Amino acid sequence: MANLHFHYGVMNSSKSAALITNAYAFSEKGTCVEVIKPSYDKRFSVEEVVSRTGLRWNASAMPNLQGYCPSRSTEVILVDEVQFFSAEDIDKLVQIADCHGKIVMCYGLMVDSNEKLFPAAQRLIEVGAKLHRMNSPCQIRGCLKLATHHLRFDNDGNVVHAGEQFELGAGKYKSVCREHYNKLYYAKDKER
Repeated sequence: MANLHFHYGVMNSSKSAALITNAYAFSEKGTCVEVIKPSYDKRFSVEEVVSRTGLRWNASAMPNLQGYCPSRSTEVILVDEVQFFSAEDIDKLVQIADCHGKIVMCYGLMVDSNEKLFPAAQRLIEVGAKLHRMNSPCQIRGCLKLATHHLRFDNDGNVVHAGEQFELGAGKYKSVCREHYNKLYYAKDKER
């Protein structure tokens, strides 16, 4: 089994639910698991990974991973919302996977709402993490295509084209297929 994984998908593709399910499955068979998340993510709970489906799992919230050292007995490390960590934090996870023989499974977004790779996602690709795409349908009514992009909206329903990409809150985003992304992002069409 590969020891560094990146489970990525758009918002609402059940990434956190998959992490929690994996934490449960590993724990049920006696595997020692650590779950970590960025302290930046305080949407549902400070010390838990929480899925929109209602699943919850205890987690250690950290501002970065530079001082992180897993317990000697830990075999699997699950990382939620990995896009909020830095490229240097990913290098720390690589060291833990390669030098300490831990399985590291990261979950998060690959690209922001301007089609740019998050630095952590870019680093995971660069270091050869095994990629696992998590699928979700486009959120535009009537579209059954695969969602591949995120659109961010302001309070007036206009597409946001610039600014800080680390913004919490699924209510400001829609996960859409490439066709709807291009139509709405570039043409400024207000179809929603």
